[in-house]
Amino acid sequence: MDHQSIIEKINLHKKQPNLRFVLKEKVEGFTNRLFYTLFDSDTPVAENLEYLEKEFDALVNLACWEVDEPCKMLWDNYVVQLPEILESLNLDAEAIVNCDPASLSIEEVYMAYPGFYAIAIYRLAHELYKAGFPLVPRLMTEYAHRQTGVDINPGAQIGKSFFIDHATGVVIGETALIKDNVKIYQGVTLGALYVAKDLQKTKRHPTIENNVTIYANATILGGETVIGAHSVIGGNAWLTDSIPPHSTVFHTPEIKIKTSSNV
Repeated sequence: MDHQSIIEKINLHKKQPNLRFVLKEKVEGFTNRLFYTLFDSDTPVAENLEYLEKEFDALVNLACWEVDEPCKMLWDNYVVQLPEILESLNLDAEAIVNCDPASLSIEEVYMAYPGFYAIAIYRLAHELYKAGFPLVPRLMTEYAHRQTGVDINPGAQIGKSFFIDHATGVVIGETALIKDNVKIYQGVTLGALYVAKDLQKTKRHPTIENNVTIYANATILGGETVIGAHSVIGGNAWLTDSIPPHSTVFHTPEIKIKTSSNV
């Protein structure tokens, strides 16, 4: 096969006219600038908001493929929500510093806790998701996933003062509902019982009520599964049914130890 034939065949099979990977790169730059604008004390807010608006316009041009959708109005509606998002994120940071004895300062939480970073990008992406602009928020949370090991779908609904400790391996599905003052640890999965395309508009992921703690590597599945308020889910537990408030669930593995006597 000659060189020209190879080029023609590759072009023949490039079937996605809207697949521009520059969008992914631009979303990452936008996400970084947005995070710095909200938290970095040396970053000027007024100047950066102007940059963010221009960057967002570029994202709209790349990702808003429906010509009849009013994508140009998204930024104006989004920017007015940033103070409220920041207020919510400050509550998340305070929850972490108040709950984790290893945290030495609130500044450490903002700069060094991957769980906080993942929550921050999720909250910033969630408002765009609600506005019906799904690809950019999905790329934002996937960027955070790559950075932290935490996979939070931007469609999830998460209440106030959320705490993810150690972070790596956490998965929170699109229709999960997490209420206030919830703490989860590494490896926790809030997932679906099974996957089928016709369930796209169905609540597939669990509901976690107020003041629940879920320890490492617990798995909670199903859209009808509700974890009652003030419950504690122990490490490695597997749940597909609801539990009432004030419950304690734990997994007890059988451990056998063999030793040989010294001869």
